[in-house]
Amino acid sequence: MYQYNNFDHAFVRARSAEFREQVARRLAGELTEEEFKPLRLMNGLYLQLHAYMLRVAIPYGTLSSRQMRKLAEIARRWDRGYGHFTTRQNIQYNWPKLEDVPDILDSLAEVEMHAIQTSGNCIRNVTADQFAGAAADEIEDSRIWAEIMRQWSTLHPEFSFLPRKFKIAITGAETDRAAVKFHDIGLRMRRNAEGAVGFEVIVGGGQGRTPIVGETIREFLPKEHLLSYLEAILRTYNLLGRRDNLYKARIKILLAQTGVEEFTRLVEEEWERIRDGALTLTDAEIRRIERHFAPPALKPAKPDAGYAAAKLEHRDFARWCRTNLFPHKVPGHVLVTVSLKPAGGIPGDATAEQMDAIADLAERYSLGDIRVAHEQNLVLPHVREADLFELWTLLKGEGLAEGNIGLITDIIACPGLDYCNLANARAIPVAQALSRRFADSELANEIGPLTLNISGCINACGHHHVGNIGILGVDKKGEEFYQITLGGSAGDDAAVGSIVGPAVPFDRVTETVERIIETYREVRETGEAFVATVRRTGLTPFKEALYADRQA
Repeated sequence: MYQYNNFDHAFVRARSAEFREQVARRLAGELTEEEFKPLRLMNGLYLQLHAYMLRVAIPYGTLSSRQMRKLAEIARRWDRGYGHFTTRQNIQYNWPKLEDVPDILDSLAEVEMHAIQTSGNCIRNVTADQFAGAAADEIEDSRIWAEIMRQWSTLHPEFSFLPRKFKIAITGAETDRAAVKFHDIGLRMRRNAEGAVGFEVIVGGGQGRTPIVGETIREFLPKEHLLSYLEAILRTYNLLGRRDNLYKARIKILLAQTGVEEFTRLVEEEWERIRDGALTLTDAEIRRIERHFAPPALKPAKPDAGYAAAKLEHRDFARWCRTNLFPHKVPGHVLVTVSLKPAGGIPGDATAEQMDAIADLAERYSLGDIRVAHEQNLVLPHVREADLFELWTLLKGEGLAEGNIGLITDIIACPGLDYCNLANARAIPVAQALSRRFADSELANEIGPLTLNISGCINACGHHHVGNIGILGVDKKGEEFYQITLGGSAGDDAAVGSIVGPAVPFDRVTETVERIIETYREVRETGEAFVATVRRTGLTPFKEALYADRQA
């Protein structure tokens, strides 16, 4: 992973010292909350319902075991003993005291971490495939390019006050695991006809009030032009994006207004002016970054007999292996996803003790390398097959051996009304109830691959629009109701879910999802996944099952 140089260290420390002075002025009453707000947001500090919330950047979701231990220390020392991993591969602390935040930032700086650009109308944390650098289906390690973008975008003077927040995602694999079509800019690494690797550039995707699947504006962009082309997109948006209406300020709205062809023309016109300038990436600069992401020296291994025997002997272990493992590019190794979704748990939450345990296990089994997935889980990317049973046993002792990745209980959920002052309804209790209802692993496996996402408001931090089943909390005269959508997907078959009918009250959400699942099991064809069934049958059978009593 990338290591700070002298400039990076000095820069982060200076930023922390600056914020310490600003906090002191706020505590002394020299700054009002309104005056302090833009200063704290520049440092990832939000004011939520009950307390401040600090969002810490985890660039492209990559952590070392040392950094994970620091996150555990912060949770234990300055929060309430846990942290919440988010869909932007960051971590949030929900209970820090304002006077402690400068000390937290100083502590983060000790392990080359910070909270810069985790809020505000700027380029946010660049997200990437959580399996980058290890996956068998990878074209190239996307973290190299995410780091190049991070260095380019950090405190970029031209893009520090954009019309709205701006999100970029990148994947270097044949399969999209970074939801690139639902970002302001999505990048997919591609090979052209000559075998050269470059980028497909997708623009204007997003969720929130206006969910839109992004549009490809360039099929193939050579590597050396990555930054100049991004600069051209950002300049076009910064110049033409609306600033008079908060809800129409995203690039997806600009793209809808101009049309894809006209927007592409404007970007290409701007790019022609700057494409061969200072932003051109030289081979030397690319190699400099690449050196930080050199693949580990893993030795290929033959299939392990002990691993195969353990799967035959231990049914729970075999089930966990079916759902939580992914092929590694080096034979005899796998990527292990550690679920943060136990039955009745809060999606994405990890205690300080669990974070320490993951750090220990990463050092012992995964070369000290940890990843954060945008689905709110963690990944150990370099595990030998021969070590899997031992690793699973230790994870089980920490409450981290849930075998549910990609199944109905692998729920994505935002903090909702339990924490967020923007939320209309709770998301956490809904997720807990549903995970308990479908906790039977045999039932979950029989249902098969299914994404279930929950948001507490239309801002869609829980990505409900792209869940195969999406649940959106809405307020109806002070009562919590939940709107259900079906058929969404964040992957290669990107789609926004369709509303199935009237919203249901809080106490009927679990029953509603049960009916949806029962209907799916009745109408599906052999081997057909949930989302494929919904797209084949349409919403009619599900509407009939959910609202037959209203139609009678």
